[in-house]
Amino acid sequence: MTKKFGIIGNPINHSLSPVLHNYWFKKYKIDAYYSIIDIKEDNLSDVIKKVRNKDLKGINITLPYKQKIVKHVDILVNDAEITGSVNTIYLDNNETIIGDNTDVFGLQAAYLKEVDNVSKKKTLVIGAGGVSPSVILSLEKSGVKNISIVNRTKEKCIFLNKKFKSLQILEWSNLQEELKNFDIIINATSLGLKDGKDFHFNFSNTKDNLIYIDTIYNPLETKTLKYLKEKDIKVFNGLGMFIYQGQKAFYLWNKVNPEIDDELIELLLSNLK
Repeated sequence: MTKKFGIIGNPINHSLSPVLHNYWFKKYKIDAYYSIIDIKEDNLSDVIKKVRNKDLKGINITLPYKQKIVKHVDILVNDAEITGSVNTIYLDNNETIIGDNTDVFGLQAAYLKEVDNVSKKKTLVIGAGGVSPSVILSLEKSGVKNISIVNRTKEKCIFLNKKFKSLQILEWSNLQEELKNFDIIINATSLGLKDGKDFHFNFSNTKDNLIYIDTIYNPLETKTLKYLKEKDIKVFNGLGMFIYQGQKAFYLWNKVNPEIDDELIELLLSNLK
């Protein structure tokens, strides 16, 4: 019987997760299919029931449900336990619904290992929503000591500060002015997402040796990323993080560590044009 997997979120139609996982299913001759599951928040418990009943073998979670799904799982493990943010769910051998987090690994594997002396970099995380706890933990695991955060709703920053004590909170109204103080800036908001809102100003006020990381991969180049790239700033889009978090999720479900090959990269890029 074909095993079923999927991803939940809202909006969700931009997701390339089906392309990623179905490519690997085919490559490793696994009888499985991965699809988009478009649901409202009221239906989160129904999806978990499908996992418990084995109608679904596993699910990924994206915005805005990474924290909202927590109360529906039986146990949080690994990075999900620390962040309180879940992006991968499965049923273990004891019939327990497991909530895990592969975003932390995704950010480290895709970007932070590429940064020289990353532990000494002064870093700003923009956004305090679904992926932000994973971004912060990833930075801490990489040895970064100086981490600031800014969000339109300051209360979300204060909530994160209870979990990550060393966080420094900035005022959203001062963001444009503060940009010049950082070596790494990570956009962990949905600003710039395809067909969505964007920052209302250009990032003109930055260091020349800035490293800018965008967790968004659709579009490949947000307005801000494109602007900084044209200024010869080192930039990373969210595609690498997306692929690596997917690789770890695939392993958790199938106990196969899938290869990230050129054919896969070309397939994903062709779906973003």
